[in-house]
Amino acid sequence: MEKLTHFDRRGRARIVDVTAKSMTQRIAVATGRIHMKSVTLQRIYKDRIKKGDVLATAQLAAIMAAKQTSNLVPMCHLIPLTGIDIHFSNNDQDTITVTSVVKTKYMTGVEIEALNAVQIALLTIYDMCKAIDRGMEISNVHLVEKSGGKSGHFVFTKSSAEAVKQNP
Repeated sequence: MEKLTHFDRRGRARIVDVTAKSMTQRIAVATGRIHMKSVTLQRIYKDRIKKGDVLATAQLAAIMAAKQTSNLVPMCHLIPLTGIDIHFSNNDQDTITVTSVVKTKYMTGVEIEALNAVQIALLTIYDMCKAIDRGMEISNVHLVEKSGGKSGHFVFTKSSAEAVKQNP
């Protein structure tokens, strides 16, 4: 069984000491989707949502979320982020996909920051559109890729997702 790094000898929570780690460039890419009525997607792209520009607001919320991750997730380090990009794509029917790319040059990675950015972007879309579509569904939020650091390069594959399901 792997040693849990976020607990001391007595089982108390602690933030991991990264002082001895090398400062390297680290990048994390995360993604997630929100499924909605096709009319909701059309209204978003025609700027017909009463609360305003949905995607511009979600983009700003995602950037702010990445920057605030250490305030929300107790064991995350406060990381100086060097880049945050948020992208939206759609299937022209009923789904918006959010992708975040978060970068740093630091001693620990930015996976949680990238995932947090995606989650908050999706929640912002939901919040701005809930008056017309309460049945929206957020799904498939996951790390797509990460590079840098001791654990090396990771790329999400269907087999990596299946391995997690089989060995929780």
